[in-house]
Amino acid sequence: MSDVLLSLSNVESSYGPVKAIRGVSLNVQRGKISTVLGANGAGKSTILKTISGIIDPDKGSIVFDGAPIGALNPAKIVRRGVVHVPEGREVFPFLSVRENLIMGAFTRSDRDAVARDMETVYGYFPILAEKAESRAGLLSGGQQQMLAIARGLMTEPTLMLLDEPSLGLSPKLIKEIFTIIKRINRERGTSILLVEQNARVALDCADHGFVLEVGRIVIEGECSLLREQSDIKEFYLGIKEAGVRGQQRWKRKKNWR
Repeated sequence: MSDVLLSLSNVESSYGPVKAIRGVSLNVQRGKISTVLGANGAGKSTILKTISGIIDPDKGSIVFDGAPIGALNPAKIVRRGVVHVPEGREVFPFLSVRENLIMGAFTRSDRDAVARDMETVYGYFPILAEKAESRAGLLSGGQQQMLAIARGLMTEPTLMLLDEPSLGLSPKLIKEIFTIIKRINRERGTSILLVEQNARVALDCADHGFVLEVGRIVIEGECSLLREQSDIKEFYLGIKEAGVRGQQRWKRKKNWR
């Protein structure tokens, strides 16, 4: 079994005439948490939408668990073991918490296992058990984010694509959400590709990181090493160091493509 679970090679995607990602190549390791960092509009969410089939790639290849998925529709990609938890939570507001979780298991027919998994996700998110019969639209923003992740887990994913899970949350809730993300990875072995604008929390959570600028990956590496790079510190963590020019850009990197 290969250590590489997901591989993108020279992938390009567009919104009409606008090229959103340009020749993106990356590997997600099995059982690891990877993160894509970048400013608003860099193309982070487009990478996840292209992997999950919401957007068709213009060129390049996407291989998941040894098989190409770039030409598949989103439902088939979910059945292969990839679940996308989109930005903005997007729960079903008029359904209860429990019904939302059941909707997450729409591809499954093993009812006993679904019931066991529902108890498992309630263990990760006890507040959802308390509010199981409440309408999802009445939950707080943090609770809706928990529900979106829990609903994704109900598909039994091999790979979770998480888009901006910290968006709009308080520091306390962000810490709680990312603690649970790490638990899911550690206890279930679920691989995670995380898109996040909060670079500090993403680098603390993930094993491997990719920095995206204007649709291109300009640097990658282990998060423990990325945290120490002067450009990462200045542009993404807000830490300035003596002797580092404030205006230097990623273009000077040798791997600029």
